[in-house]
Amino acid sequence: MPKEFRKRGKKNKKGADKDEWKPPKEDRPLNQDQPEEGRSWIIPASKEEDEVNLEAPFGYIDVNVKAYFRTVDVQIRDWQVNEAEATEDGDPNEERRMFFVAALTEMSDKETQLATDPDCSNVLERMSYSMDDFARRVFVDRLAGSYEVLVKHRFASHVCQTLFTVAADTIAREEKGILPPTTDFPNEGELRTLTEQIPAICEELVPSFTQLIMDPFASHVIRALLLLLSPLANSSNDASKSHQNVRSKKSAAWKARQAPMKNVFAEHKSKATEGGNQAITTPKAFKKAAANFVRILREELGANEVRALAANKVASPVLQILLEIEADQGMSDAPDSLMDRVLVGIITLYNEDPSAVPEQSDYLSTLLRDPTSSHLLETLVARAPERAFVSLWSTYFQGNMSRLAAHNVANFVVARALGRASPEQLSEACQELRDSWAKIIKLSRSGVLKAVIDRAVTLHNSEKEIGEAICTAFELETPEDYNMFVPCVMVLKPLSQYRSILAMVPSTPHNGQDDQDRHSKGRTDSSDNPLEPKVQGALLLQSMLLLHEPHNELVTNSIKALPIEDLLKLAHHPTGSRVFDVLFESSTVPYKVKRTFVMSFIDHYHTLVDDRIGSRVGDRCWAFADPYLREKIAKSMFSQEQFLAGSFYGKFFARHLNLYLLQRKPEEWRNLQIQNKAAQALKAAPTPSTTTEPSTEPTPTSDEKSKKKRKRGSAPGNEIDALFDTSLGKKLKRVALNPEDLSAANKTDEQLPAKGDKGLDDILTAIRAVPKGDGDSSRKKKSKQT
Repeated sequence: MPKEFRKRGKKNKKGADKDEWKPPKEDRPLNQDQPEEGRSWIIPASKEEDEVNLEAPFGYIDVNVKAYFRTVDVQIRDWQVNEAEATEDGDPNEERRMFFVAALTEMSDKETQLATDPDCSNVLERMSYSMDDFARRVFVDRLAGSYEVLVKHRFASHVCQTLFTVAADTIAREEKGILPPTTDFPNEGELRTLTEQIPAICEELVPSFTQLIMDPFASHVIRALLLLLSPLANSSNDASKSHQNVRSKKSAAWKARQAPMKNVFAEHKSKATEGGNQAITTPKAFKKAAANFVRILREELGANEVRALAANKVASPVLQILLEIEADQGMSDAPDSLMDRVLVGIITLYNEDPSAVPEQSDYLSTLLRDPTSSHLLETLVARAPERAFVSLWSTYFQGNMSRLAAHNVANFVVARALGRASPEQLSEACQELRDSWAKIIKLSRSGVLKAVIDRAVTLHNSEKEIGEAICTAFELETPEDYNMFVPCVMVLKPLSQYRSILAMVPSTPHNGQDDQDRHSKGRTDSSDNPLEPKVQGALLLQSMLLLHEPHNELVTNSIKALPIEDLLKLAHHPTGSRVFDVLFESSTVPYKVKRTFVMSFIDHYHTLVDDRIGSRVGDRCWAFADPYLREKIAKSMFSQEQFLAGSFYGKFFARHLNLYLLQRKPEEWRNLQIQNKAAQALKAAPTPSTTTEPSTEPTPTSDEKSKKKRKRGSAPGNEIDALFDTSLGKKLKRVALNPEDLSAANKTDEQLPAKGDKGLDDILTAIRAVPKGDGDSSRKKKSKQT
């Protein structure tokens, strides 16, 4: 056996008398205030401290219950992963509902213990997405009184965060008056709605709010609660989008490795889809609770303590949301507000003296360059009152634009400031950055250039200066250089550097299958290939396509000048294809340019659509083309019909072409394309207002449209059916005639359908001419002959 490692401490000497007892030496006098039996210089811990267990403050869960919830987790995970297979046969909701009822029954009175358990807390998160409104109300109510402890717990905090996230759907339904049926239990009292419980939770967290925003576990829960109280989805700026994901990067990475967490009941999918675009309504009590949190932070923390939160990685995101809540409720433009404290008294200064010029503060200058605090400064720049923004611009940005735009952190703040600049401020910024664009592009700080282009599109101002700035940034001087604009911007390299790289990299023939394999394996890193298109370059081109004519001709002319091999390579790239999407969507790009782009792929559409990304570009080209252009595209694909049939992605494009019908019935194919184009235009047209007079023609309903759909595999038109439709009107169902039917046919014309169709009159005249009984005799003669 291996020799045991000796533990730390003095080694016991052999032969020492262990039984001999020696009284301890009293170096200090005993505490006379303590009782005689407990006198000691070591003060024992209180019983309350001994009983508190930080890992399980509400006790440990039973082993059997824990094992049961592991099986619950496995079952729900399987439903969430194999959702499509689970909903094919019958209605699985009843089985799942019974399973959930059993799990909720087992969870009763154990909610706090399960929430603090390392394994069961994940199960509760997974179950929260599939709970109905009544179960969520019960679950949130059972945790009442323990939220201050739960939000600071390592595992229970994520349960609370998920609860606050999924509670938004339930609260939205409660605001519309959609309440689930409840069972009255007189002994347990009345169950409050979530709209009533959330303000009560806020009141429970108020005493320790300033400590919770700095707690590493409670901070993200407070963020989720604040976003529930004041949804920032309706905000006009993009600053609120960064707060939608309240989880940290580590927590988000862990959750991404888990199975997808979503509702396992099929009946809620359509409801979630229908209500996705509806406006969010916030109860008045929520706005009041959010304003109360802002007021508490103002009262309990001083100006220096609030400014210290900006540099704290835990508290800074919470402060950003509080600043946005303060701005949404119109509380920012007041002295001693949270925004005024972070801006070092700028709001107080112009309220006291509108003509005063603030001095530059070292604190805000530090925020510009700090990786953590710069996010807070972006929020300040985006949500500050107009007068405060003018002071910030003149004090910290004007005159320092070229230096800040090249900084690795401050350039994000500059881009956000340019997003709300006035026409005069935008012109000044363009003049100041005129000699720095080349340096900015070499340092890959393209966000500032994109912000300038987007603001120029919005203001319809300084577009000419932007075109000159872009040519200077990428070293474009001659018309031949302008044709290389798109390749240079896609890789974010000046023209001289792009040509040197192009000379070093050996040219390889384009192969769509190689691109498809490379993208499917995820090897799109720019370090492998210096000419790999970059996302920032594609975003720049998309913004430039939104410029008004003729300022966007720099992009469109460069796309026209690209050889077909480069066009195909760009269309097959997941990043480069987005440029073509904006080319079709932009209203400032002329129709002639879009048509020329579609025609440039003629004789090469089979190569274009033989790719996962390229097939999507081909569909966009087909959707844009008019019937005449569609016919040219389809005729160019006659020789590639077998190639498209054998292509995994090209066969979907072949369905649009319908080459079989075009070869045999060209006129019918053209009429079909005209109808499809008209239906496409009608679908894309905006909904008419209520003041418009309704059309007199009847509009077919959804049921009538579904009846008119042809069966799969049938031809789009049938000549025989069309012949009978024109000659006889409605189709007649052919059945054998009984004597009773013949006798009924011989009745008066008053009982027959109205005349008016010559073919129908001839048939009815022939039926009347048949004598009674001849029907059966003629049938017997035919049977004998056979």
